[in-house]
Amino acid sequence: MKLYDGGRAPNPRRVRIFLVEKGITVPTEQVDLGALQQRSEAFTAINPMQRVPVLVLDDGTVIAESVAICRYFEALHPDPPLFGRGALESALVEMWNRRAELHLLFPVAAVFQHLHPAMKQMVQPQVPDWGEANKPRVTAFLQFLDRELKDRPFVAGTSYTIADITALVAVDFMRVSRLVVPEELGNVRRWHQAVSARPSAAA
Repeated sequence: MKLYDGGRAPNPRRVRIFLVEKGITVPTEQVDLGALQQRSEAFTAINPMQRVPVLVLDDGTVIAESVAICRYFEALHPDPPLFGRGALESALVEMWNRRAELHLLFPVAAVFQHLHPAMKQMVQPQVPDWGEANKPRVTAFLQFLDRELKDRPFVAGTSYTIADITALVAVDFMRVSRLVVPEELGNVRRWHQAVSARPSAAA
């Protein structure tokens, strides 16, 4: 088994945090995204989508997409449960993880991809107007999340889950996207401080 990692990129980090929370160690190989190693012939043979992370099992099976990889390990190691337990809790975790992806992580990534000069060689064409258009989307979701976090410690409820991992990675990625969490969003800031203090956040 081998996990193809991508350094500081948000999606590989999601998997790394998840594995630390589970107490799982997996052999890894770094893919140099800055050098466009993900577009090499060798890596394209592993994942034609040219994206990381990618998990290659001992029998050669390839699992791409960060949440799919996390679900694989969740099934093998159900404790602690990071996708929820039971029908209702699992559905709420899925709902909040998707919200964090669609309305926070993806817009933050769009700002970075379409406005940061370093992304010119990876994103063709860059559309600066699309990057700017996503900035208010990020703020709007953080305002929504701040209201939701008023009465609970974690994104999806009373327990730390994959939804917190996705949201944490998104908020941390705001820094390189030159975005900030508004000062008045005290609940988001309190939550972010708490999840950032977990050992897994250093992954």
